[in-house]
Amino acid sequence: MEPIKSADHFIYFESGLSPLKHLLKQKNYSKIFVFADTHTAELCIPAFREMADDLDHFDIIETDSGEENKNIDFCIGIWKTLLDFEADRKSLMINLGGGVITDMGGFVASTYKRGIDFINIPTTLLSQVDASVGGKTGIDIDNVKNMVGTFALPQAVFIENRFLETLPQRELLSGFAEMIKHGLIADAGYYHALKNCDYKQISAQLIYHSIQIKNEVVTQDPFEKGLRKILNFGHTIGHAVESYSLENDKVSLTHGEAIAIGMICETYLSVKYCSLSDSDFNDICQYILSVYPKYHIAEKSFNALISLMQSDKKNEEGQILFSLLENIGNCAFNHKVHKDDIINSLTFYNNL
Repeated sequence: MEPIKSADHFIYFESGLSPLKHLLKQKNYSKIFVFADTHTAELCIPAFREMADDLDHFDIIETDSGEENKNIDFCIGIWKTLLDFEADRKSLMINLGGGVITDMGGFVASTYKRGIDFINIPTTLLSQVDASVGGKTGIDIDNVKNMVGTFALPQAVFIENRFLETLPQRELLSGFAEMIKHGLIADAGYYHALKNCDYKQISAQLIYHSIQIKNEVVTQDPFEKGLRKILNFGHTIGHAVESYSLENDKVSLTHGEAIAIGMICETYLSVKYCSLSDSDFNDICQYILSVYPKYHIAEKSFNALISLMQSDKKNEEGQILFSLLENIGNCAFNHKVHKDDIINSLTFYNNL
């Protein structure tokens, strides 16, 4: 498949990393670092070594896996490691992993010595179709998602489906939620194609199309001043539920499971605030419930969830802002939603 042009870099799809070798020769980096978590180091670095067989030398920086580690303390440790390895401004960081790695690795690279180059090689479905594309980096503060970060573009992104073979079913399902979102906000035909596919064996063509959808949106609005906000559909409530679960559940929700909840709740709000039809409303709710396990949102958590939503970086002048569906395939942004209606949407989900 042809590379996808994104701003001033390319997203390479199933290239076998051959363009990486060309890029490294062009740039003549002084040092190369591969940033990975413990899972990726075990499962994916061997494949990376095989595909980049003529890469002379690189050092591995390894961190613990999990969203709970995407914070400033871990970043400080990575910055100190770069200092210990005498990384200069002509160094390169290759982020090999899921969304936590590409988010945090991009943030570390974009701030170390005021910025060094980085490349994203996403190894999960979620990071392939979402986190690694669009030039956003970030870390969490007090369990509020991505509250500190930068807009920084990688030198390139490499999508290699062979890495997906290392994923458990639950992680595939997590990334699939973002693909559903892409269809709901921008392409009804794509949404219906996803309904007819098996998420356990997602075709390369569907992944490619999902990346195209996100790339088209972020290319038009790279700094999230307008249109790019539609990518937040399902995320205002979903991020709050995800953060609360991470702090309170023995087995926390994955990002995609939380976004699936958020999409149902925000579909409910779309009927009242954005004139979504009953038929589209029922279609979306029934489909998402057929794919994702049901979760009970404890009523005692409602106020905490509202508080988390009030900390959302998309808000303006103290108002919680939502991106909501006009119909399947079209989304509007900056809808102000009353607190009571948000709580009603949470109750609606619980009663399904």
